[in-house]
Amino acid sequence: MIPPLAERLRPKKLEDYVSQEHLVGPKGSLTASIKHGLVPSMILWGPPGTGKTTLAHIIADDSERPFYTLSAINSGVKDVREVINKAKQKGGLFTIKNPILFIDEIHRFSKSQQDSLLQAVEKGWITLIGASTENPSFEVIPALLSRCQVYILNSFQKSDLEVLLSRAIEQDIYLVKKNIILHETEALLHLSGGDARKLLNIFELIVSSFSSNDIIITNDLVYQKVQNNSIRYDKASDLHYDIISAFIKSIRGSDPNASVYWLARMIEGGEDVKFIARRLLILASEDIGNANPTALVIANNTFQAVAAVGYPESRIILSQCAIYLACSVKSNTSYEAINAAQQLVKDTGDLSVPMAIRNAPTGLMKELGYGQDYKYAHKYEHNFVTTEFMPNEIVNTKLYEPGNNTREIVHKDLLKKRWGNKYDY
Repeated sequence: MIPPLAERLRPKKLEDYVSQEHLVGPKGSLTASIKHGLVPSMILWGPPGTGKTTLAHIIADDSERPFYTLSAINSGVKDVREVINKAKQKGGLFTIKNPILFIDEIHRFSKSQQDSLLQAVEKGWITLIGASTENPSFEVIPALLSRCQVYILNSFQKSDLEVLLSRAIEQDIYLVKKNIILHETEALLHLSGGDARKLLNIFELIVSSFSSNDIIITNDLVYQKVQNNSIRYDKASDLHYDIISAFIKSIRGSDPNASVYWLARMIEGGEDVKFIARRLLILASEDIGNANPTALVIANNTFQAVAAVGYPESRIILSQCAIYLACSVKSNTSYEAINAAQQLVKDTGDLSVPMAIRNAPTGLMKELGYGQDYKYAHKYEHNFVTTEFMPNEIVNTKLYEPGNNTREIVHKDLLKKRWGNKYDY
């Protein structure tokens, strides 16, 4: 049986690995560790098709360590303990090259399954590498998370995907026999959504549909072939991201009918109930925010409720929350404010904290002027007194722009009343 193109092209060496320069590039945070074989236990967190499994294999090969792999979908505590016992025999307490245990979709492990890993990681019997498409902060127990480094893998950029297409045409044992011309690539890149595996699967599907060895790839051809062939992807890979995107955009666009429809698509597809609830929680702050602060309260209560109830009843709670958020007034001013603030920090660096608002826990700090002339707001009328809180270099910088809605108009008027022209919107 011929393996899929994505598997045939899976790189075996770090120098052949595409993308994730921040991790494995010349100055990557993992590069030196891999080179010297001093690999910590880690969680690789990122969307499907970003090279998590490939990176785990390369780490094991480069460090010449025994490699064990489990899938959280079909492995239990017994399987974990069996692998740990084998790893203890292979490794030992006095070697830095202890075996690597790779667990795919570690976020699907239950608490008891994750608990079974703790001692092995703590004692150094194994180096754990877990792969997750979900935020480890929510899905990995704190005790295990504290013993692991978390590395984020990003979706592939256009240039990365184009490298993979060229490599497929020029190096794959089957495709090199064909005369393939990439006349246009936009459709392939668009449909891939930054997922390298999806890109190569679609590309192979299109190429294999030709009886001739002479193939010219165009955007129209790609869309035609994809539509004519029912390509289905499970919830752990492609439709997962397309449908959650449609769901979020429907709520953001204040369409409760579309919101409930896409919610039903996820429910019928067996989507993780907590995944849906987390996205609602984020949206409540990002897209509604202070225009309706109750939205965040409802979304948070929804997350807690569905985690306790589970399917099928949680579908009702999710529907209620989705409809409420869709019908709510919208504002993304908090989201825009933190984006602007972070960019300002990147642009201006580590500016000094004004002396008046510095902490002064010691006598020496007080003598140096820390906290001097600080005005305690509660001692003044209306619990407010004009004070400069920004570093001198960025005084009067505006980051928060109140939205045009009932609640934030109140914010705007209050800021204007207190600060005068400084907050003249």
